[in-house]
Amino acid sequence: MNVKPRIAVIIGSTRSTRFADKPAQWILKQAKARTDIDAELVDLRGHPMPFFDEISSNRFAPSQNPEAVRWQETVSQFDGFIFVVPEYNHSLPAVLKNALDQAYQEWNHKPFTAVGYGGVGAARSIEHLRQIGVELQMVSTATAVHIGGRDFYTVFPLGQDRPIEEIEANLLPSAHSAFDELVWWAGATIAARGAKA
Repeated sequence: MNVKPRIAVIIGSTRSTRFADKPAQWILKQAKARTDIDAELVDLRGHPMPFFDEISSNRFAPSQNPEAVRWQETVSQFDGFIFVVPEYNHSLPAVLKNALDQAYQEWNHKPFTAVGYGGVGAARSIEHLRQIGVELQMVSTATAVHIGGRDFYTVFPLGQDRPIEEIEANLLPSAHSAFDELVWWAGATIAARGAKA
């Protein structure tokens, strides 16, 4: 029996002036066009967690903060993730790192990919995300979508602020590959988690 994986598109920035909504809506549209996944937008603005201050990871002790628990319940509903991430000073935003730290087993044995944006397509941010993912026992796709260089400045508000569809042809090949890898890994990890249960 084939199970259609539930995939969360997680917006990894909460800044009031964030650019993230444009690529998040674009990748969500691509996801919804597929018949092999169910995708849903998850905005960290809707999960106002404090900086991690529990006695330990919920790997070892239940979290006490109600917002952290609500976040864990949200993450647990999904079989895989697409993180939409900018690059801040060669890494990912603190709010996304905090969200990753606020859960543990809810991330375990699930795949993820990313859409990164910025001058170098958030390559360093995504690389840090992959390192964190390994520690959380996640599986990263080899392919991610990088919106960088001229493409970024074409769609960025402080550049030309053009619709993302104007650069879509440059993004679709990597998006299709990332989706295909994500679906494969989601199927494999769903089966593995089911066999272990």
